[in-house]
Amino acid sequence: MVRAAVLPSVGSPLEITDIELPDPGPGQVRVRLAAAGVCHSDLSLSNGTMRVPVPAVLGHEGAGTVVSVGEGVTHVAPGDGVILNWAPSCGSCHHCGIGEVWLCANALAGAASVYARAADGTELHPGLNVAAFAEETVVAANCVLPVPAGIPLTDAALLGCAVLTGYGAVHHSARVQEGESVVVFGVGGVGLATIQSARIAGAGTVIAVDVSAEKESLARRAGATEYVIVSDTTAKEIRKLTGGQGADVAIECVGRAATIRTAWDSTRRGGRTTVVGIGGKDQQVTFNALELFHWGRTLSGCVYGNSDPARDLPVLADHIRAGRLDLGGLVTDRIGLEGIPSAFADMLAGKGGRALVVF
Repeated sequence: MVRAAVLPSVGSPLEITDIELPDPGPGQVRVRLAAAGVCHSDLSLSNGTMRVPVPAVLGHEGAGTVVSVGEGVTHVAPGDGVILNWAPSCGSCHHCGIGEVWLCANALAGAASVYARAADGTELHPGLNVAAFAEETVVAANCVLPVPAGIPLTDAALLGCAVLTGYGAVHHSARVQEGESVVVFGVGGVGLATIQSARIAGAGTVIAVDVSAEKESLARRAGATEYVIVSDTTAKEIRKLTGGQGADVAIECVGRAATIRTAWDSTRRGGRTTVVGIGGKDQQVTFNALELFHWGRTLSGCVYGNSDPARDLPVLADHIRAGRLDLGGLVTDRIGLEGIPSAFADMLAGKGGRALVVF
């Protein structure tokens, strides 16, 4: 029996309770969690913005130590530090075949499985495959990747989502070039990783935009050169900060129609707007045909930073070891499992960066 945060049904409060985990079967790995990040996607799963089979144990950004492995698992062994990969590629679908592993058609197939039971025998599903909001979890072998050498295990949890997403949004989706201006909407965990990544890419002006004045110091420590508090004139302020043209690149990390529209309006003619935030179906964004022609901007979605963890984790590790990427700079709260509901409330209120569950 291990402690876990269980979502009994969509829209219900999380329940911190004991669950029963089986031993790992063939092709499975049991992991003792060191830490798990509380991501906005977990909130979206809990409130129904994204669909998940329930009851479920949420949490998809985590790292820990291998406890045991099932038959056929050879790439990790008991005692190894591992990062959880919530979206493993199958290697055989169309998108995997053309190298777009972040769009794998079967990446979330495991989320529908039953992986554990509550104390009363209720079947539980692993939210986004890995069920990281628990002291221990059992996952498919392709859901774990070795922690790169020299990376503290607790910090490594952030590599599982926030950092891969933010770094990938800058380097793979928007493809920021040295000297370009970048505006980042939303200074949460992903937004802070995006700001750091823009600095690493050599961006000239890096503008952070958020509803909270309290996040300015976080943004500037991450590498923001300018800070704008959201208002009706946000796009005008950004154009003023970029020579009247607008930013070369706008990256939206919120997932709201109004913010996406403002990000588009803040981008220069011929610039790139990348949407990272996950919004609901009710968030409708509108454009007219003439402006699409006139502005010549590129608008693109971005899934998991368009990242391939096997390719990108070694690159991120080099940045961390060299001091260019500060994982600790993303974390504003270190909590236990009982603190997750408060972390959800803080996200809704626009407070803080990443909350990290430390076991």
